[in-house]
Amino acid sequence: MTKHVMETVTFKLIDRVSREDFAQAAIAMTDWILAQPGFVSRRLSIAWDGTWVEQVEWASMRDAKAAAAAIGAAHDNMPFLKCIDGASVQMRHSELEVAVN
Repeated sequence: MTKHVMETVTFKLIDRVSREDFAQAAIAMTDWILAQPGFVSRRLSIAWDGTWVEQVEWASMRDAKAAAAAIGAAHDNMPFLKCIDGASVQMRHSELEVAVN
């Protein structure tokens, strides 16, 4: 059985974007992410230093990579993506070992 994959992305916002505006942009892409094959869950949080942490659970690495490749092609995702300082983005994938809900 294939283990689920956790995609963890950390990033900062560009200077002129407020926390509230970014959160609204993140919510606006909900329909897109829910429609992605293998999507399980999504969490978006902000650290005390202004670093955002997005954690998305996928059914497989193939699903995670397919969504990452497609995210920029969806017009409705542009407001979200344009808020992010590209140079600050760090992404990693890991196998989910233990989960408690």
